[in-house]
Amino acid sequence: MAGRERGRGRNAVLAAVCLAAAVAGCGGSAGDGAVAPGGRSATAAADRGAPRPPAAPLMLPGPALAEEETSSEAVTRRAEAARAVLETARRWGLAQPPLPAPPRPASRPELRAAQGVKLADGLPPVVHRVPTDERIVFLTVDDGAEKDPEFNRMARELGIPLSTFVADYLARSDYGYFRALDAQGDAVNNHTVNHRNLKILDHDTQRQEICTQQDRLEEQIGTRPRLFRPPYGEYNEDTLRAAASCGIEAVPLWNEEAFPDRVEYRYDDQRLHPGDIVLTHFRGTDLWPGTMTDLLRKVVDEVTAQGFALARLDDYL
Repeated sequence: MAGRERGRGRNAVLAAVCLAAAVAGCGGSAGDGAVAPGGRSATAAADRGAPRPPAAPLMLPGPALAEEETSSEAVTRRAEAARAVLETARRWGLAQPPLPAPPRPASRPELRAAQGVKLADGLPPVVHRVPTDERIVFLTVDDGAEKDPEFNRMARELGIPLSTFVADYLARSDYGYFRALDAQGDAVNNHTVNHRNLKILDHDTQRQEICTQQDRLEEQIGTRPRLFRPPYGEYNEDTLRAAASCGIEAVPLWNEEAFPDRVEYRYDDQRLHPGDIVLTHFRGTDLWPGTMTDLLRKVVDEVTAQGFALARLDDYL
């Protein structure tokens, strides 16, 4: 019985291939005109010697295509890929593999004044939460003091997207570290030159802090940032005007802050919400109870346990 079923499956595939070939014109003309002497249609007779259009590509339609995609080879490939993902997650000590992010949006979502978004005419929007219905959140890493290559490797091997906001006085000792992050798709954004509280500075001094770092990052990384985060999350209208004057398009803040041993939430429900921005920092064991890889493990486990995937902030703002 099993042999007969396999035989029928093979015959179905062959029949589908023949059907596709006939539709593509591979088996000769199939004109609708009257039959001419010699068995050829009138249309075919008239077309003799005329150049023929290229045949349509051979494709397996419907059930045959489904059978091809569920072949033992395809099943094996999918199983091997899933096993590799699981092994990578285990190697980095994760409770389970991270959920994959959805495809990059074709365009960034339109920002409207709402909870989590502040808009003002002519100024960059200030965003705590990206407007989306997808179960995604965004990891952002600030400052630049700790430069742990294992953190970069862990993010790369697990496919974890993140965005960084670096201050020059902390990053300048090794901008190569941040060029490596940028090369693996993790954007390097502006966090001022000296990490001062901008809210207590005049407009010109704020502009110098922001725009000088724009120039520095363009020189060191090769791209001019679109995103800027004020140190400590402190800003005023002068901050936004200064940022706009040197090319900043959005000012992302945050709703959660992550550490190697915990995540602190802004809201009483102590839960993530779609579009939330998570803040953390480039810090080491001199300041934290853990390493940068401990931090990333904590974030990924927390995000995955709540049914969210991490996405790249720069694709949405």
